[in-house]
Amino acid sequence: MTAVRVLLVDDHAVMRAGFRMILEAQGDIVVVGEAADGERAVAAASTLRPDVICMDVQMPGMDGIEATRRIVADPGVSSAVVIVTTFDRDDYLFQALDAGASGFLLKNAGPEDLVTAVRVAAAGDALLAPEVTRRVIERFAAPVPSAAPDPPAAPVVDLTEREGEVLVLVAQAMSNAEIARELYIGEATVKTHVSNVLQKLGARDRVAAVVYAHRHGLA
Repeated sequence: MTAVRVLLVDDHAVMRAGFRMILEAQGDIVVVGEAADGERAVAAASTLRPDVICMDVQMPGMDGIEATRRIVADPGVSSAVVIVTTFDRDDYLFQALDAGASGFLLKNAGPEDLVTAVRVAAAGDALLAPEVTRRVIERFAAPVPSAAPDPPAAPVVDLTEREGEVLVLVAQAMSNAEIARELYIGEATVKTHVSNVLQKLGARDRVAAVVYAHRHGLA
């Protein structure tokens, strides 16, 4: 099995060392590089092409949000970015998602949560710390008040029955493995269905799909 290649970005060397120790204790993860600020992170992402980047937010010079935006926008880089921060702030959360981050984790999470976040991001899924998932749904799925509300968006009609079932389970924060067990199908089949759903919805990742499902009363 090919190991997940990780780039660690944090301005504190002790924090990077701790993350490295946790991740490299796993047999399927290898840390291929480190960076102490956003500018170096952008350069390292382009050079090392990691599968996943664990990105701090507050750093000298270019911060993690801007670095994420530049990395995601680079067509030559396909790395997934997981924001790992001490600060449980809504502005960081929503800016990170808008920049294209595939996950948002707080540094007070357990070591197993960091490992899970890296594996989930490497698999092409999105992950949010449980503490912030509800805030994302409330922020993006809540109707926008106005003097003359727009009619509700028309539901997507070209999802197959199975794709609809998968979307509902994605909205319940189930992983591909959990969906496979629920529907009695293979994980590869689930991954195909999820990919088709995201493409049809025009959704960048699973977070956007969750928002869509809540907006349309599917979850």
